[in-house]
Amino acid sequence: MEFNSLDAQREACEAYIKSQRHEGWSCLPAAYNDGGFSGGSLDRPDMQRLMTDIRAGALDIVVVYKVDRLTRSPADFAKLVELFDAHGVSFVSVTQAFNTTSSMGRLTLNALLSFALFEREASGE
Repeated sequence: MEFNSLDAQREACEAYIKSQRHEGWSCLPAAYNDGGFSGGSLDRPDMQRLMTDIRAGALDIVVVYKVDRLTRSPADFAKLVELFDAHGVSFVSVTQAFNTTSSMGRLTLNALLSFALFEREASGE
Protein backbone atom coordinates (compact mmCIF):
# COMPACT_ATOMS: atom_id res chain seq x y z
CA MET A 1 0.00 0.00 0.00
CA GLU A 2 1.32 3.41 -0.94
CA PHE A 3 2.46 5.52 2.00
CA ASN A 4 -0.04 8.34 1.59
CA SER A 5 -2.61 8.37 4.36
CA LEU A 6 -2.85 11.65 6.22
CA ASP A 7 -1.95 9.97 9.51
CA ALA A 8 1.14 8.34 7.97
CA GLN A 9 2.21 11.65 6.44
CA ARG A 10 1.81 13.38 9.80
CA GLU A 11 3.87 10.64 11.50
CA ALA A 12 6.68 11.07 8.95
CA CYS A 13 6.69 14.84 9.46
CA GLU A 14 6.68 14.47 13.25
CA ALA A 15 9.58 12.02 13.07
CA TYR A 16 11.54 14.47 10.90
CA ILE A 17 10.83 17.32 13.31
CA LYS A 18 11.95 15.15 16.24
CA SER A 19 15.19 14.44 14.36
CA GLN A 20 15.79 18.20 14.29
CA ARG A 21 15.16 18.71 18.01
CA HIS A 22 18.85 19.57 18.44
CA GLU A 23 18.16 22.59 16.18
CA GLY A 24 15.36 23.72 18.50
CA TRP A 25 12.50 22.39 16.39
CA SER A 26 9.23 21.32 17.97
CA CYS A 27 5.96 20.17 16.48
CA LEU A 28 2.76 22.15 16.88
CA PRO A 29 0.04 20.08 18.52
CA ALA A 30 -2.56 20.94 15.88
CA ALA A 31 -2.06 19.79 12.29
CA TYR A 32 -3.00 21.72 9.19
CA ASN A 33 -5.00 19.07 7.36
CA ASP A 34 -7.21 19.69 4.35
CA GLY A 35 -8.14 16.08 3.67
CA GLY A 36 -10.92 15.92 1.11
CA PHE A 37 -9.96 19.22 -0.53
CA SER A 38 -8.05 19.55 -3.79
CA GLY A 39 -4.47 20.78 -3.59
CA GLY A 40 -5.12 22.72 -6.81
CA SER A 41 -6.32 25.76 -4.86
CA LEU A 42 -5.26 27.72 -1.80
CA ASP A 43 -8.93 28.17 -0.95
CA ARG A 44 -8.98 25.42 1.68
CA PRO A 45 -9.88 25.88 5.36
CA ASP A 46 -6.60 24.73 6.93
CA MET A 47 -4.49 26.34 4.18
CA GLN A 48 -6.16 29.64 5.04
CA ARG A 49 -5.53 28.97 8.75
CA LEU A 50 -1.86 28.20 7.99
CA MET A 51 -1.45 31.44 6.04
CA THR A 52 -3.14 33.40 8.85
CA ASP A 53 -0.84 31.77 11.44
CA ILE A 54 2.23 32.58 9.33
CA ARG A 55 1.18 36.24 9.10
CA ALA A 56 0.66 36.23 12.88
CA GLY A 57 4.16 34.83 13.49
CA ALA A 58 2.84 31.63 15.08
CA LEU A 59 5.38 29.39 13.32
CA ASP A 60 8.75 29.66 11.64
CA ILE A 61 9.03 26.41 9.65
CA VAL A 62 6.43 24.64 7.51
CA VAL A 63 7.09 20.90 7.23
CA VAL A 64 5.23 18.82 4.65
CA TYR A 65 5.51 15.20 3.59
CA LYS A 66 5.69 16.15 -0.09
CA VAL A 67 5.44 19.48 -1.94
CA ASP A 68 2.19 18.54 -3.66
CA ARG A 69 0.60 18.07 -0.22
CA LEU A 70 0.92 21.84 0.17
CA THR A 71 -0.21 22.80 -3.34
CA ARG A 72 -0.25 21.36 -6.82
CA SER A 73 -0.10 24.74 -8.52
CA PRO A 74 3.32 26.23 -9.37
CA ALA A 75 1.78 29.71 -9.25
CA ASP A 76 0.27 29.10 -5.80
CA PHE A 77 3.55 27.57 -4.63
CA ALA A 78 5.36 30.73 -5.70
CA LYS A 79 2.81 32.82 -3.75
CA LEU A 80 3.35 30.67 -0.67
CA VAL A 81 7.13 31.00 -0.94
CA GLU A 82 6.71 34.79 -1.12
CA LEU A 83 4.54 34.65 2.02
CA PHE A 84 7.12 32.44 3.76
CA ASP A 85 9.96 34.79 2.80
CA ALA A 86 8.05 37.89 3.90
CA HIS A 87 7.54 36.40 7.36
CA GLY A 88 10.86 34.59 7.82
CA VAL A 89 9.31 31.13 7.52
CA SER A 90 11.38 28.23 6.19
CA PHE A 91 9.94 25.34 4.19
CA VAL A 92 10.83 21.64 4.43
CA SER A 93 9.59 18.70 2.37
CA VAL A 94 10.40 15.49 4.23
CA THR A 95 10.59 13.25 1.14
CA GLN A 96 12.11 15.73 -1.31
CA ALA A 97 15.22 17.90 -1.38
CA PHE A 98 13.55 21.04 -0.07
CA ASN A 99 14.74 22.53 3.14
CA THR A 100 14.99 26.30 3.01
CA THR A 101 16.62 26.45 6.42
CA SER A 102 19.90 26.00 4.48
CA SER A 103 21.44 28.00 1.62
CA MET A 104 21.50 24.89 -0.63
CA GLY A 105 17.80 24.31 0.02
CA ARG A 106 16.98 27.92 -0.87
CA LEU A 107 19.02 27.60 -4.07
CA THR A 108 17.19 24.39 -5.04
CA LEU A 109 13.83 25.98 -4.37
CA ASN A 110 14.69 29.11 -6.37
CA ALA A 111 15.82 26.97 -9.31
CA LEU A 112 12.53 25.06 -9.23
CA LEU A 113 10.52 28.28 -9.10
CA SER A 114 12.51 29.68 -12.03
CA PHE A 115 11.61 26.63 -14.11
CA ALA A 116 7.97 26.91 -13.05
CA LEU A 117 7.94 30.56 -14.14
CA PHE A 118 9.56 29.63 -17.47
CA GLU A 119 6.97 26.91 -18.04
CA ARG A 120 4.11 29.31 -17.27
CA GLU A 121 5.54 31.98 -19.61
CA ALA A 122 6.24 29.45 -22.39
CA SER A 123 2.68 28.17 -22.15
CA GLY A 124 1.45 31.76 -22.53
CA GLU A 125 3.49 32.24 -25.69
